[in-house]
Formats: sequence, C-alpha cells, structure tokens
Amino acid sequence: MTQAPTPTEDTVRRLVRSLLKEGAGGPDVRPVAGSGGHATWWVGTRHVLRLAPDREAALRQRRELRLRDLVRPHLPVAVPVSVAHGEWAPGLTYTLDAKVPGGSAPEHDVSALGEADLAGLLRGLREVPVRQAEALGVPRAAPRSLEELRAAAQDAAERLGAADEFDAARLHPFTPPATVQLAAQSGGVVLVHHGLTGAHLVVSTDGRVRGVLGWADVVLGDPAEDIAALALAVGAPAAVRAATLAGYGARPCLRGLWLARCDSLVHLADRLAGRGEGSLPDLRNGLRHAWEAILLERVTELRGDDADGGDAADDADDADDADDAL
Repeated sequence: MTQAPTPTEDTVRRLVRSLLKEGAGGPDVRPVAGSGGHATWWVGTRHVLRLAPDREAALRQRRELRLRDLVRPHLPVAVPVSVAHGEWAPGLTYTLDAKVPGGSAPEHDVSALGEADLAGLLRGLREVPVRQAEALGVPRAAPRSLEELRAAAQDAAERLGAADEFDAARLHPFTPPATVQLAAQSGGVVLVHHGLTGAHLVVSTDGRVRGVLGWADVVLGDPAEDIAALALAVGAPAAVRAATLAGYGARPCLRGLWLARCDSLVHLADRLAGRGEGSLPDLRNGLRHAWEAILLERVTELRGDDADGGDAADDADDADDADDAL
C-alpha cells in the first residue's frame, strides 16, 4: 500500500497560493494546535484549510461538504462554508473554509441566550430528514449500553478515588435498574453531530453560540449523545436546559447526563493510566462540568433502590412525571 504523503508548510503554501491568488507570498499559514498530523491549518485570518490524511478521511470529508449544505437551512447557528475544495494529493481531499468568527467554549462562557442557540442546534438536528442524510451516506450508530458504561465507570471511579481525583460514592445513585430506566427509546433516531466538543462550538464574547464546526463524524443515532457532549463542553445544567428548550423530555436529558458522567470518569482514569487521548486539564474540566448538579435530578426519581430491581412500568411513570414537572 502506498503511504500517504505528509503535508508540509511548503505543500500548504503552494496550494493556498493557487487557490487565493494573493500574489507570490500569499497569506501566512500555520498548523492548528492539536489538530494532529498537520491536517488543519490557519490560512491568514479569514480561512481554515483542512487536509484529509488518508482515503477514509477523504470519503468523510466529501460527505461532510454535502452534509453541511443539508443541515444549514435547519440551524440557527453558522455552519462552515467551503470556498474551495478538491484534491491536495491523489485521492486525498482538501477544503478551504471561511473562518467562523468567534472563540471556543473553553474561551467564553455560554450565556442564557447561548443556551437558546444550543437548543436551536439540537432542534434543527432533529428536523433534518433521516432519509436525506442516509442518501448522503451518513451511517447509523446503535445506542450505547448504559449498563456496560456504568460498569466501566464504576471501575474508573474506584481508580480515580484511589488517586484522590473523585469521590466514588457519587456514582452510587446510578444503579443497574436506573440504566434500564434510561435505555434509549426505539424510534428516536435523529441526526447526531457526534462531536460537540468545546473546540467545535464557536462562542462570541457575549456568550452567544455563533457556529458549530467539525461535521465529519455525524451519524444517525441517539440524541442523548449530543446532550452528553454538551454537558462535557459547557456544563450539565446548560446542556440539560438547552435540551429541554429543544423539546427533549426527562429521559433523554438524564440519559445524556449519565453518558457524560460515565464517559468523564472512564476517559480521565484511562488517561491517568497512560492510555487514551486528551489533555489532563481538559479531561478534569469535563469531569467537573459533567458532575455539576441539575434541577432535573431533584424532580426525577431513579427507581434504583428496590431489592428486586424495580418495576419498569413505575420507572417509565417516573420519567413521565419528570417531563410534566419541566
């Protein structure tokens, strides 16, 4: 198999010069920190160049360009626009996108109006026709098992407790019956961004969410995954309020909350053990965000204390009661 070329500054500069026609020198180019493998570059102050490093990434990028056009009319926030796209090497694509003005979620706190922007994002994703997304090749993703994730999180919580990073007792309310209560519901498949990290949320200085980046990993699946990602990025209260404004009831909100909490434990424990990815400050920040208390927990009873595992019908009624309380 032929090894894919590694993009260099000279490669990027020649490509950009041919696209922007800004004279012999052209704009400054520099790799985006943390993009990995020099796959993403700043081009001057107005553009971002993304280079697919392999053929699989090229397929995702081609689909992403079409997908962004599909979702744009449904969303109240900006989606990047490609001003040029093609191949930077045989079979490997690029897209030169106009930069969406603003900072990132770690740089600016999301305001109440920003939460409304996030609600519009979640609502818009739900409104994208599933068949049209499938026609573009967007894959389906099965809902994750909360019971499997809870077991992994329990082990991670104990390891973090031994390292004085987390009080493992905080996970105790999330019992096996609670995972059954919060199982994904059939027929709930929507377009899921699957990458709503703080770096992909463009936030202005006034706390408004102005745009969303990173559309290469979109799937059709469980909307609680995006709620979970927002909990890690902007905090559990803001994420749940946004999901509630978007029309989601208690069950998907709480499912997203516990997905985020379990993920935060597993990812931090793995990173401390020398596995996994991400910086420790970012992972600790995600853990703090995900474990912020929310009002919904106080009005929703997870029926996990019964010796016989609880009654599924009663559990469903609890979730419905919480929907009414909202």
